[in-house]
Amino acid sequence: MMKYKFKIIEALSKVIEVEAEDYDVALEKVEEMIDCEEVVLTADDFEGREIYPYEDENQ
Repeated sequence: MMKYKFKIIEALSKVIEVEAEDYDVALEKVEEMIDCEEVVLTADDFEGREIYPYEDENQ
């Protein structure tokens, strides 16, 4: 029997809205909210999965 390796990528996604003077300030607010765990993505935010054959570069 052979062994096969696969790379699995799962994506979580959430849309939030913030008020700010401009885009850069809004982005900073969102990053701060993530860092302070005001915004937390969970399994409920699951968006999709991709599976790829995995080639080990060291072989």
